[in-house]
Amino acid sequence: MTKRPRVLVAEDHPEVAKAVCRVLSLDCEVVGTVADASAVLDAVQRLQPEVLVLDLNLSHSNSLDACRQITRAHPQTKVIMFTALNDPDVRQRAFEVGASAFVSKMAGPGDDLLSTIQRLFAD
Repeated sequence: MTKRPRVLVAEDHPEVAKAVCRVLSLDCEVVGTVADASAVLDAVQRLQPEVLVLDLNLSHSNSLDACRQITRAHPQTKVIMFTALNDPDVRQRAFEVGASAFVSKMAGPGDDLLSTIQRLFAD
């Protein structure tokens, strides 16, 4: 990557959010974190990230609805759905609502968040 993409992380588990931010900050500019989907749209509007890492199972919210709203209101923001689930139906639904990628929290090298972001900005 020639430039560091601006990334917003939406994750409700503080330790996971901290670990994700630490890893991504090696090659990305992490512009913020939010813990629930109700705060995501406002944070995207305010912080203008190029990438949103969106936990599929945020507490008290529907991340798929949040993904749909964000991709409609901010089509330039790439949404990466991030989850411990690896259900093909959920993966398909994520892409249907506008996700650019779907990454498992259990992913190995090459399929992890940083590799996914690098692929999204490889051009």
